[in-house]
Amino acid sequence: MTPVVSEGYEPGCIGRIAQLHASYYAASHGFGVAFEAKVARELSEFCLAYVPERDGIWLARAPEVEGSVILDGSNAHEAGAHLRWFITSDKLRGHGIGRRLLTQALAFADARNYRKTYLWTFEGLGAARHLYESCGFRLVHQSPGSQWGTVVNEQRFEREAPRP
Repeated sequence: MTPVVSEGYEPGCIGRIAQLHASYYAASHGFGVAFEAKVARELSEFCLAYVPERDGIWLARAPEVEGSVILDGSNAHEAGAHLRWFITSDKLRGHGIGRRLLTQALAFADARNYRKTYLWTFEGLGAARHLYESCGFRLVHQSPGSQWGTVVNEQRFEREAPRP
């Protein structure tokens, strides 16, 4: 089945996005309950404060949610739009759906004149880094940290909005 990308909150997406993250990062990097709880808690808080004209949620369905990307625009004009919860399942990984999701989120940011978009990730996710850099992100900060429940080399990437 060809994945369909939908925009906006859908019932069940919080649990499914948290599940995708928890399963993938437990298997690939040994993340545990602290990471899953952080994703579920912060994603829930985001969804409760979600403003469709300011924020974006994109879900890849095939037919259930198999990927997501979220753009938090709540502080976009001061600090930049925060790209979060970007993931695709093993079922869709490597088929271009991640690029499709990311492209839609960045087009949304650009249409709202958000001057900067940023994301936090960690060292060792080569395919994701390649995708970010191909979309104009650049690494601006790197240091050890434990915001995901285990010590990793955290990285902050930023993308400046294209000039008109």
